[in-house]
Amino acid sequence: MNGSNGKTWYFNRQINISVLIQIVLLAGLILGSWVNLQRQLDLLQHDVTQLLQCQKQLQLKLDDLSAKSISYEYRLQALETNIARFDKQITKIPIEKYKGD
Repeated sequence: MNGSNGKTWYFNRQINISVLIQIVLLAGLILGSWVNLQRQLDLLQHDVTQLLQCQKQLQLKLDDLSAKSISYEYRLQALETNIARFDKQITKIPIEKYKGD
């Protein structure tokens, strides 16, 4: 299977220093990237946890405001009903009573 021109391909099994340095640097870059990703994931987890806690607090405040709003609505309806009754009672009283003597 030798070619007619005598050129053959072969692998050099020797590892020189530059290849070894490149492999070590590549491994260092991979490790550094992995550590950086882990740190960013921890920061993201912290931010998401904080966001969920703020959302719960906001939901509690909104529930409280909703309850107060309903309470105020009932109070306003009661006041309007009482004012309407009072207006009807005033119109039933003859005007002569207010003139005095």
